[in-house]
Amino acid sequence: MTTETALVTGASSGIGEATARKLAGLGYTVYGAARRTDRLQKLTADGIRPLAMDVTDDTSTTAGIAQIIAETGRIDVLVNNAGYGSFGAIEDVPLDEARYQFEVNVFGAARLAQLVLPHMRAQRSGTIVNITSMGGKIYTPLGGWYHGTKFALEGLSDCLRLEAQPFGVNVVVIEPGGIATEWGGIAADHLRKVSGDTAYAGQARAVATLLSSDANAKRNSPPQLIADAIGKAVRARRPKTRYTVGFGAKPLIFVKWLLPDRAFDAIIKRATGVRN
Repeated sequence: MTTETALVTGASSGIGEATARKLAGLGYTVYGAARRTDRLQKLTADGIRPLAMDVTDDTSTTAGIAQIIAETGRIDVLVNNAGYGSFGAIEDVPLDEARYQFEVNVFGAARLAQLVLPHMRAQRSGTIVNITSMGGKIYTPLGGWYHGTKFALEGLSDCLRLEAQPFGVNVVVIEPGGIATEWGGIAADHLRKVSGDTAYAGQARAVATLLSSDANAKRNSPPQLIADAIGKAVRARRPKTRYTVGFGAKPLIFVKWLLPDRAFDAIIKRATGVRN
């Protein structure tokens, strides 16, 4: 039996690293992709193959998929994990930065899906896993551009699922809650830089404090929890369309569904420490 092949983007740390190790443990030939391969060398002990890839560069993504096909003859799993959170008031964030966040979080994932689909259709099997967030269902102050990318990837994934299903290709959305990674601290630092001295400074202080607080970090779930959900999804004959996993995700998404917008606004403002 030919070993199945998986590509995990953003594999240098956090969810991507845990997922690459999980899939390797399940017997996949795993390619871990990131812009800097030096941060991927720690994965080689588990047999994971480092792959230099910038998801915003079409030459890079095309060459990466071509290399995988040349070396293994197939692609069975794509985990679109590469992404980042750039917080700041919508008014304050330069449009170039907003566009770049969409390039990484949405268009990078979509382009890789375009590149793997011909191979998955030809073999009549495959799974595309898009990592969104509970932030693709709820919202927070000063996270407009980030949430916009995650809402967009949710909708794109639903359409792709309908399109790919007749060809035997599954499309799965993973919606992490709070996860113990570098994400919160990086987002907080950027938020302070962008909106810390503007009309939104009060909101920025509150949200940045929450994102970077030790108490918040201690509540967050380990990346392995997300990796385990991905492992379950790719091995399932009929995976769920969505896996909502991690601290706060299920209750917050449920409350958002249940409450009117202004009631949910009040809850989120209280939770983030934002005052009128």
